Amino acid sequence: MGYRHIDGAHAYGNEKHIGEAIKENGIPRKEIFVTSKLAQTWHDPGHIETALEVSLQDLQLDFGKILVESKLRLLSPMHTKLGRTTRPLGIPVAMARHVLIRQRACHKNTRAQDLKRLVDSGKANAIGVCNFNILKTKRLLATARIKPAHELMDFSAKHGFLLVAHRPLGGRPVSAVRGHPNQSPPTEDPTIAYVASSCDMSPAQVCLSWAVQRSISVIPKSTQTTHLRSNMEVRKLPDELFNLVDGLAASHFGGPVRFLDPSRHIGFDIFDEGNEQPTTDSAPWG
Repeated sequence: MGYRHIDGAHAYGNEKHIGEAIKENGIPRKEIFVTSKLAQTWHDPGHIETALEVSLQDLQLDFGKILVESKLRLLSPMHTKLGRTTRPLGIPVAMARHVLIRQRACHKNTRAQDLKRLVDSGKANAIGVCNFNILKTKRLLATARIKPAHELMDFSAKHGFLLVAHRPLGGRPVSAVRGHPNQSPPTEDPTIAYVASSCDMSPAQVCLSWAVQRSISVIPKSTQTTHLRSNMEVRKLPDELFNLVDGLAASHFGGPVRFLDPSRHIGFDIFDEGNEQPTTDSAPWG
């Protein structure tokens, strides 16, 4: 079908399936761009390399194309659905919550150095960041020898990063992290429907085309073959229609709208540009 960027994470519970699919498909390893993510509770220096080894074993790979450092992906340590766990390796479940709180208070540059050593060893080809705002990315850049490979449009363009859009269609997040419970997803917006009709495209294709036209890589999720094929058929929107989509947030809501917003779930805003993440227990669960 043509997909070559495979987005995985131990916390997603999908890496064994990805490994099996890669092995069965027979596509040369050099043609596949595989990402994995370090779970929030595995940031202790003694766990990072082991965590990558677990992911590589599940993926049936010798190295990861990118190790995405998901520092701010705060999941309940008790979350074990589908057999996955976000607690540190070797840490009993009862202790994991306290480890998570301690890990929030750790200086991130120490973990960045541990990740860089994985690149030097050849187990990871590059490092990226996930769920970082400009404030945190600037701090990382101040000490980074290996520059991160993701974040925020204007800042990304200035520093030569590639931005990857997670959930580029908005979707319907679970209630705990739904930013606007009463707001329809972008694919049901009347303006998007108008642009889709004008261009003989689906609403999803309009959303993806708009993002790609902004030089953003998109990783939409679907389990339906028809949607998987349709999502590949992006094309350039005419300038006037691109601008119509580009101005949706301002015209509809007075500013950007975040459909996936975990702030209520974890107790603080991970995208706050004025404050760092807290170092005390602020999560509602626990």
